Amino acid sequence: MSTRYVVVGAGAVGGTIGARLHAAGRDVVLVARGAHLAAIRERGLRLDSPDGRSVHRVPAVGSVREIGFRPGDVVLLAVKSQDTVPVLDELAVVAPEVTVACAQNGVANERSAAARFDRVQAVLVILPAEHYEPGVVIASSAPVPGVLDVGRYPSGTDPTSEAIAADLAAAGFAARADPAVLDGKYGKLLTNLGNAADAICGPGDPDLGRIVRLAGAEGAACLAAAGIAARTGDDDRVRREGTITERPVGGRARRGSSSWQSLYRGGPVEARFLNGEIVALGAAHGIPTPVNAELLRVAEEMAAAGEPPGSRSGADLLAALR
Repeated sequence: MSTRYVVVGAGAVGGTIGARLHAAGRDVVLVARGAHLAAIRERGLRLDSPDGRSVHRVPAVGSVREIGFRPGDVVLLAVKSQDTVPVLDELAVVAPEVTVACAQNGVANERSAAARFDRVQAVLVILPAEHYEPGVVIASSAPVPGVLDVGRYPSGTDPTSEAIAADLAAAGFAARADPAVLDGKYGKLLTNLGNAADAICGPGDPDLGRIVRLAGAEGAACLAAAGIAARTGDDDRVRREGTITERPVGGRARRGSSSWQSLYRGGPVEARFLNGEIVALGAAHGIPTPVNAELLRVAEEMAAAGEPPGSRSGADLLAALR
């Protein structure tokens, strides 16, 4: 049977992937919630990009329990990492044999999926996108919306990896089957350590660059101590350059990282699975991680208090570290 993609989490990343796959003629079902689900059902999913606006009448449900799973289905998991385990637990009840592909930041999601499912694919996601309004997602790179490389977890590729990558490429993404995709995901983790700083200080803070560099240096030291390979530097730039070309959408540039957007929407942040991953590795291998620990603490404090993004300063962060 042909592959049907069940996209769980139809926000910025999942919505962009689902809309593009649907437009390419693939069988897609979106799993969304609340006002976003209602808007998709009523008006379709609107995808705004530098190349224009399109509306996609993609079938949408509120839970994986509403889907009659069939052989060949692939669950594209695109929820934030803090929501992964509840989704996987629910999915394991209704579709224990399904293939799960983790199109998410961080590296913890695949571990959680592999504890429950035999067939897990890791997806490297480099996809600048936003979601603020019900029924609307914004993808700011065009004509190629993003990089989505796929590989079997924990390593290698198989026919499923090849098929998913081919469908994503047909949908306009830069996608390939990559047997070392986790190297790319660990490299992306180092990049994503700056998400919390961006959310805390805002992208215009003069100390943001220094904080991001310090967090990344701690992360690189921890990965090295743990013997974990990460695709960074020139390898990472080669994958992005000429592919990720961000431009304003509707006259507005992308406002901030996924963590910035989470604080903007008043929700929890993903820092526990990004900066927290480095803090845990540092504790296990004797590497100090004060910058990542402070970023994690402050980002979660702001989320719990409902503080808007950019409401604290990089100078205060650096002072606390001193």
